[in-house]
Amino acid sequence: MSFGGRLIGTFLWPGRTFRAIAGRPVWVDILVLVLVLISLYSYLTFPFGQMDRIRTMEAHEANLTAKWGPSGYASELERIKGRDRYLSAFVVTPLTALFGLLFAALIVLGLARVVSTEGNYLQVFSSLLHASLVDKLLGNGLRLYPILSRGSTAEVPTGLSAFFLKLEGTSTTAALLAQLDPFQIWMYFLFALGLAAAFKINLKKGLVISFVFWLIKSLLAVGLFIIRTRPYL
Repeated sequence: MSFGGRLIGTFLWPGRTFRAIAGRPVWVDILVLVLVLISLYSYLTFPFGQMDRIRTMEAHEANLTAKWGPSGYASELERIKGRDRYLSAFVVTPLTALFGLLFAALIVLGLARVVSTEGNYLQVFSSLLHASLVDKLLGNGLRLYPILSRGSTAEVPTGLSAFFLKLEGTSTTAALLAQLDPFQIWMYFLFALGLAAAFKINLKKGLVISFVFWLIKSLLAVGLFIIRTRPYL
């Protein structure tokens, strides 16, 4: 199946498309596209995310100064202000995303081995890349408008936390609700189609594997969020 066929088919006829991907796991072209989409989104939202962090630090200045001391607070503030937009968006972010995708496919392969001896790493990796187009193309595209119009990355998620705007952005509840994102759920449903085809299992088992991984990923994301926001509490 051609690149264009796979790109369109992921959204319009996913069953046939993911069966074709499992039969011939092409991944280089789609990996380039996913990383480009991630980099562009990071570049466009970078200044707003940077300002959000600065505003959060200034709002918690007394607490942070007590923990870090005046010099420590000033040093961290300067570090945030001095972050390079191009380096972050076109080097750090895509490399981090690449590592995450590679590691994610390895974990899912391990989970799938519990129920099947069929399938291989490239089939998992290719299916994950194609499924992630839902979040990186449609999801990020939808998130861009409120970010650019409001000038802030805060309170514009596509998860359930978008309906609870009074929640403190650094709260664990907000982080948990943000994981319940329709684009992520759609993405992992498509991923399940690829897993079912690759490992020659029924869709129910594919869904279990895909969403068990989603649960692991979500808990890890919330854990990292708690660690990152702990100084502000």
